[in-house]
Amino acid sequence: MARETLASSGSFQTGRGAVLTIPPPPEDAWIDTYRKLVRHWQKTPTRKSTIPIAISRVNQIDAARLDVEMSAMLKEQLVKVFSLMKPGMLFQYEPELDAFLEFLIWWFSIWVDKPTPGNALMNLRYRDERAFEMQGKVRTGLEGPGLTVAQKICYCIATVGGQYFWARLQSFSAFRRWGDSEQRSIASWLWLLIQRVEGIYKAASFSNLLLFLHTGSYKSLTERALRARLVYGSPNMNRVVSFEYMNHQLVWHELSEMLLLLLPLLNSSSIKNILCPFSKDKSSNSATDETVCPICQATPTLPFFAIPCHHRFCYYCLQTRCSAAPFRCTRCGELVTGMQRYGRRNAAVQTT
Repeated sequence: MARETLASSGSFQTGRGAVLTIPPPPEDAWIDTYRKLVRHWQKTPTRKSTIPIAISRVNQIDAARLDVEMSAMLKEQLVKVFSLMKPGMLFQYEPELDAFLEFLIWWFSIWVDKPTPGNALMNLRYRDERAFEMQGKVRTGLEGPGLTVAQKICYCIATVGGQYFWARLQSFSAFRRWGDSEQRSIASWLWLLIQRVEGIYKAASFSNLLLFLHTGSYKSLTERALRARLVYGSPNMNRVVSFEYMNHQLVWHELSEMLLLLLPLLNSSSIKNILCPFSKDKSSNSATDETVCPICQATPTLPFFAIPCHHRFCYYCLQTRCSAAPFRCTRCGELVTGMQRYGRRNAAVQTT
């Protein structure tokens, strides 16, 4: 069998020494080859590769929490507007008020293709996952269009309208006492239906939470049903969260809890007696009126002397102070060990 070697001049040399020359291909041969390969690639089924992205679960949960707090702040400010109205008048329209605030947040954020306040702080935006899976060009995994008009309207109906309808239904059923009606009545049947629907919704929400913790996408049932996924708005933005306000809140909360625990255990009279000698001058005490009680600043109806300083007090004022804690005279600062009836030196009443 003859062996062929490729020569640098485009010729082939056989084993016997003969040279075989091959003519060069035409200039447009590569065009025909390219067209054949393109037709072959178009006929071959290809799977579009998608880049898996991991969105922080903490960011998504924090964004939802911030949206709730924003709605609560707006509600608080709106309630202050009606503070001068009849008390309890705004309470019966609370579901309508909540729905109105949620609609305002939806109108100025999702409807105009902008993130909600919580999503904006966490660098998140909604993306139509169905359109993202159909497109071919994928670079960072964060591409994809926003929500469609149908998705936005369905989101508003599910969140704003659904919450309002459910709140009104529960308040109406509780006011009509459907749960206390007879077993075979329509009201009792509707009450059982409401309880079962609520149980199914809670079970579905719990299952969705488990899936969200596993996959990191679709934190709510509405997002999963609409295929509206939260992705990063800017791929180059770092996660910067300020905990300064939270730290201040924690410090003030712990301090208030400590004060509420310690203040009932402190004796205000003993603290006042300790600070009294430092707040008053003895020269000014000598010039005060000796005929009035230094505690209540009134003329004693049942005058008693304090032992051993013999300053005059009301019986009830002196007895109360001596029974509560060791009492020092507010005039001289001496420790009162007992009290003596005015005009009777021998009749003394011992107190603690």
